[in-house]
Amino acid sequence: MHVKRTLLTSVIAAALATALTVALGAPGYAAGKPGDEPKPPQTNAQDAATRPVPADEAASSGRQLTTAVSPTVNAASATIQSRITSFVRTHGTKNSFGAYTDAATGKVIIETDASAAVVSSLVGTLSGVVEVRRAAVTDAFSRRDDIAPFWGGAGIALTRNVPRCSSGYTVKNAVGTRFQITAGHCFSNGQTAVTELGGGVVGSISGNGLPSQDMERISGQSYSPYIYIGGVNSSTGAHIASAGDPVVGYNNYCHSGRTTGENCGHTVTSVTGTVCTSSGCKSPVIVFTGGVMIQGGDSGAPFYVGSASGPDKHIRGHVIAVGGSTGYAEKWSRVAARFGVTIAS
Repeated sequence: MHVKRTLLTSVIAAALATALTVALGAPGYAAGKPGDEPKPPQTNAQDAATRPVPADEAASSGRQLTTAVSPTVNAASATIQSRITSFVRTHGTKNSFGAYTDAATGKVIIETDASAAVVSSLVGTLSGVVEVRRAAVTDAFSRRDDIAPFWGGAGIALTRNVPRCSSGYTVKNAVGTRFQITAGHCFSNGQTAVTELGGGVVGSISGNGLPSQDMERISGQSYSPYIYIGGVNSSTGAHIASAGDPVVGYNNYCHSGRTTGENCGHTVTSVTGTVCTSSGCKSPVIVFTGGVMIQGGDSGAPFYVGSASGPDKHIRGHVIAVGGSTGYAEKWSRVAARFGVTIAS
């Protein structure tokens, strides 16, 4: 699942980043998204002798107001935070965690929605200094109100609050420039895609392949090799490790879009299909059935498969059309050939 934005709903909240005694080092474990690194602190040009004194500094006279935490507890906190980070790297972002030393109580606080067994494995023999609080830790962004660096599977529009399509996945060209892919019938060349709820600029549209290829690029912003997974308001993501065309007969392909969220259990019945809609005839395309079918607004959403083991996902294309209980998707190989790109992983 995801390895940076935290584990999106499973991410270690950004607010915790400054509270943690030991930072959760790997990108994507702080509340923020992969590639969204903190900026260096700004220096205050005003002379220290004349600048207004912040209230917290005045109250503490340069000292911490509470100093009840023992070195033993601080060491336990560092150990537990390290274990949590390792656990998330291995198991993905199914569970969320917040961990810090509480100076007021002298305890190591763990906020999590993980099972008691998981918590016990992380705490081990340090339970005597730990207080567990049952709560989910979520990011301040979601599938329908994305932030840079942008993920696939998010709601995109021409105008705020007027949803149109879903972003697909991130690719890069020969010189390393990153783009996102979406369906060509979503926008026209030169238009600007924005986030569904916040109206933030996702990028400019180019390379529209209609009428024969239902694909286009979104460019001009920062884009991450992650896609949203989970429900329609999810802030959880998964890392994209590779891309290729699907295998006919395999029965657990997935899509993840702004209208229906993440749904798996699709069976690919053909990779040489033709679909003709108001935007033209596209061929050869993926044809799939089964599972919760795509709906309007899911166009452009990633079509993918999970790993045999581990949380990573693998792109197979992006969805473009639906008819009754049958869905259609552009193949990865057609996208790669048209734009001269590889998957950004």
